[in-house]
Amino acid sequence: MVQGLHKELKIRSYDGEKDCARVEELERGCEIVGPADRVFLFTDSLGDPICRIRNSPSFYMLVAELDDELVGVVQGSIKLVTMARPHGNSGLARVGYILGLRVAPLHRRRGVGSTLVRSLEQWFVSNHVEFAYMATDKENKASVKLFVDSLGYVKFRTPAILVNPVSPYRALHLPSHVEIKKLRTKEAKLLYRKFMSSAEFFPSDIDDILENRLSLGTWVAYYKGEAWEDMRYESVSTGSEYWRGPKDWAMVSVWNSAEVFKLRLLGRAPLSCLIYTKSCRLMDRFFPCFKIPAIPEFVDPFGFYFMYGVHCEGKSSAELVQTLCQFVRNMARKSKDCKLVVTEIGARDEVRLHIPHWKLLSCPEDLWCIKALNGEKQSSLHEMTMSPPTRALFVDPREV
Repeated sequence: MVQGLHKELKIRSYDGEKDCARVEELERGCEIVGPADRVFLFTDSLGDPICRIRNSPSFYMLVAELDDELVGVVQGSIKLVTMARPHGNSGLARVGYILGLRVAPLHRRRGVGSTLVRSLEQWFVSNHVEFAYMATDKENKASVKLFVDSLGYVKFRTPAILVNPVSPYRALHLPSHVEIKKLRTKEAKLLYRKFMSSAEFFPSDIDDILENRLSLGTWVAYYKGEAWEDMRYESVSTGSEYWRGPKDWAMVSVWNSAEVFKLRLLGRAPLSCLIYTKSCRLMDRFFPCFKIPAIPEFVDPFGFYFMYGVHCEGKSSAELVQTLCQFVRNMARKSKDCKLVVTEIGARDEVRLHIPHWKLLSCPEDLWCIKALNGEKQSSLHEMTMSPPTRALFVDPREV
């Protein structure tokens, strides 16, 4: 417990029966703060405040109380991922992810947020976590100040969030010379481990992600006339794998975030944006040949598909990446709740150049901040944060 100005702050584990309604009330209270002429994006947890971490290997949620009033919450998850090591090597590290930090507006700047985070870090340490990290909007000055200035986190990576609206009126035409194939789960596992296992933050439990009910599948694209042979084990005793594929190919997996939570837009959009939206929607519906991107209706809560594990091989694979993204967008049209296709790519990952997205809907850059919870890891952390990223960054769909 922490002594406040007049009351005693209590930090405890989240109790679903006792706290569910109060956490939702806290979320709503946080939503109404902000300029009326701006648009804000908020998460509707559909009655399950812990939905965003429930699919993680290990998760925890804390609440803060002053007397009987719930004034703050924070969530965390733990997993084993690939991270850079000294001298350019890589290896596995146990990391804790912090998300969902909320403090009631009337109780901010009183140490509630920092107390919640430090309490979550204690849970990380008790579970042998080496590094804690969090993601926030790069422009969220209050969050950056709390974690970097007060809690000792350092800026680590700035992934790009790419957003593509889904038009309900028109399917995109896919090139006829490109073949798209859905992989079996076993084949997708082998492909990920062969080509992406060295990516930063690649999870050791990729099998669990691919087998999760929210993972809609993994698709590959390649040019017609080339063969795609199934990956299979060459020898049961050695465990070596065999695969012969085309020289140019691309792959992507899709996660159905719409089944877990919905997003809502609050605030007032500029008049120019509204006029553009209405006019483009009419053009898109009645004159599809013009191919003008239209913004879907965002009045009601909506969901999105998240593309993860985007990867390509070969000098002519750019078109294949674009085709796969168009395929996913067409697939999203069949879901009444899905209004966007979203992906998050490392800032220096060249594949981002080939992913279709609409700049008017793209979010500001994400900012990842990281902290070593073990004193022996400080040197490794310094080397990681000082050197530019050289590999792809794997964004876990369970943490979106």
